[in-house]
Amino acid sequence: MRKTDKKLDNQLRQSLTDVCEIALQELAGFQWLTHTVDYSRFPQSLKIVCVFDMNDELQGYLESDKKHLLKGLIEAELSSLNITLPNKAKQVIYDTEENCRDQHDGNWSKRLS
Repeated sequence: MRKTDKKLDNQLRQSLTDVCEIALQELAGFQWLTHTVDYSRFPQSLKIVCVFDMNDELQGYLESDKKHLLKGLIEAELSSLNITLPNKAKQVIYDTEENCRDQHDGNWSKRLS
């Protein structure tokens, strides 16, 4: 990883941590979020995964009045870094601990790869 990539990754991590802290307080069932990226294809390769505990909690969020909260928070934080997601619908995704347990025996590294 180049020095500039490392600096950007640290900025991304801090901004997404801020989003996570808000989401933990605002959204029932929200657990954490992470990102994956290939800096040779940035920002097109940036993917942000928002994780809820159970599928019914995720479904409840997606059907609620707050269903745009996470994408809005992420977009605002990235904007402060002058980053625009070219395809927000495919780059901000949702998942659950329940799905990871059922499909990948709880191995998030395997699931995200």
